[in-house]
Amino acid sequence: MADTGTVETKPDKQPKSVRVVLLALMITMMLAMLDNMIVGTAMPTIVGELGGLEHLSWVVTAYTLATAASTPVWGKLGDMYGRKATFMTSIVIFLIGSALSGMAQNMSELIGFRAVQGLGAGGLMVGVMAIIGDLIPPRERGKYQGMMAGVMALAMIGGPLVGGTITDNWGWRWSFYINLPLGVVALGLISVVLHLPKKRSKAGIDYLGVVLLTVGITSIVLVTTWGGTEYAWTSARIMELIGIGVASLIGFVFWQTKAAEPVVPLHIFRSRNFTLMSIIGFITGFVMFGATLFLPLYQQSVQGASATNSGLLLLPMLGAMLVTSMVAGRVTTNTGRYKVFPVVGSVLMIIGLYLLSTMDTGTSRFTSGVFMAVVGLGMGCLMQITMLVAQNSVEMKDMGVASSSTTLFRTLGSSFGVAIMGALFNNRVQHVMAERAGSLGSKITEKSAQLDAKSLEKLPAVAREAYQHAVSAGTHSAFLLGSIVAVVALVAAVFVKEVALRGAGPKPEGATEETAVQTPVVEAV
Repeated sequence: MADTGTVETKPDKQPKSVRVVLLALMITMMLAMLDNMIVGTAMPTIVGELGGLEHLSWVVTAYTLATAASTPVWGKLGDMYGRKATFMTSIVIFLIGSALSGMAQNMSELIGFRAVQGLGAGGLMVGVMAIIGDLIPPRERGKYQGMMAGVMALAMIGGPLVGGTITDNWGWRWSFYINLPLGVVALGLISVVLHLPKKRSKAGIDYLGVVLLTVGITSIVLVTTWGGTEYAWTSARIMELIGIGVASLIGFVFWQTKAAEPVVPLHIFRSRNFTLMSIIGFITGFVMFGATLFLPLYQQSVQGASATNSGLLLLPMLGAMLVTSMVAGRVTTNTGRYKVFPVVGSVLMIIGLYLLSTMDTGTSRFTSGVFMAVVGLGMGCLMQITMLVAQNSVEMKDMGVASSSTTLFRTLGSSFGVAIMGALFNNRVQHVMAERAGSLGSKITEKSAQLDAKSLEKLPAVAREAYQHAVSAGTHSAFLLGSIVAVVALVAAVFVKEVALRGAGPKPEGATEETAVQTPVVEAV
C-alpha cells in the first residue's frame, strides 16, 4: 500500500489491504465497547476481594470521565500530528491501563489505573472512525456500516456473558488482561498494514483550550453521575459543578476564537449538517443507553428473566439495529442518498419508545421483543449515518475533530440519558412502592430503586408484586420521556441538507482514484 493516505489503486491489493486494516480497527472498536460491560459483571467479585464498596462507583466514573475528557483531544492530535501514530499511542495507553488495573491491590489503585485506561480509550473510537474516514470515501463507507454495527451488537450481547465466564473461571483480573492479546494483535496489524501520511504541525497544542474543555466536560459528567444519587439535584455540590461547567465551556468557546490551533475549530459548526448530526448523535446516545439500562431491569424484575443472560435480552433490538444498519449502508453506497434514513430512523425511534412506555406487568416477552425491534430499526438508521454525514460535512484536515466531536456528543447524550431517565425512573418506583406497600415499600427502595435478583427473591409476595408494578411505572415514565426527546432528533433530521458524498458519481475525466477519494466536498451553510 502506498503511503498516500488512501488505499492503493491496484485492484488486486486494495480489497485485501482494506480488509486487514478494517480487521484491526474492528478489534480496537471491540476493546473500547466491551470493557465496561465485562468489568461491570466482575464488580461484585472485585469488591469482595479488594473491599472499598463505598468507592465502587468511581471504578466506572473514573474511566468514563477520562474517556469523555480526552476524546476531543485525541481527535485534534490526529489531525495535527498524524492519525496512525496518535491512534497507536492511544491503544498503548489503553493496554498499559488494562495491565495495571489487573494488577491493582486495592480500590484506590484500581480507580487510578482505570483513569489511565480511560485516557487511552478516548482515542480508540475516534481513531477508528477518523481512519475509516481517511481511507474510505463516504460513498463507499456504507458497505462497512454493517460490520461496525455488528461489532457494537456483539459487544452488548456478549459483554456480560464473556465477563461472567472470565470472572468465574479465570478470576476478575482477567477481565482486564483479556485486552492485552487483542490489543497486541491490533497494534501489529496497524503497524504493518496501515499507511497514512505523516504530519507535523508547526502550531503548538492549545493547552488552555484542553484545560477548559476538560474541566467543562468533567463537570457535566459528574453532574449527571452524582445528581439524584450521591447528591440531591439542588445540593450545593451539584450547583457548584454546574457553575464551574458552564463557566469553563463559555470560556472554552471564547478562547477557541483566539487560539492559533483550536482543539475544536468552531468553523466546523458552520456546516448545517454537522451541527444537525451532532444534535441527532446526542439524542441517539440519550435514548440508546437509557434503553439498554432499563430494558434488562424490566425483563428481570417484571418478566422473570434470568440476569445471567442479560445481554441476550436485548437481542431483538440489537438484531434489528444490525440488519437496518447494513441495509442503510448498502442503499447509501448504491444511491448516494441518505437523508431518508435520519428521518425514518427518528420516526421509528419515537414510535418504538412510545410502545415500550405502554408495557406493564402483563406484557409478554414476545410483545416487548417486537417493541424493542422497532426501536432497533430506528437506531440502525441513525447510528452510523450520523458519523458518515458529519465526516462528509468537513474538510479532510478536520476529519479527526469531526469524528471526536460527534463521538463526544453521543457520549454526553448517554450521560444525560442515564441520569435524567434514571432520576425519573427512581422517583416513580419509590412513589408507587410507597403507594402500594406503605412504609415497607418505602424502606425497600430507600437506598436504591433497582433491586438485584437475590434481593427481589427475599421480598414478601405482596412487596414483590408491588415492586413489579413500580418498575412497570418507572419504565413507562422513562421511555415516555425518551419518545418525547426523540422528537428533537426528527426535527433536526428534517432540516438535513442532502449533499453529495465524497467519492460519489463518475470520476472527472483524467482524475485518479486518489484525487477522487481525497477531494473534499464540503457543504455551504
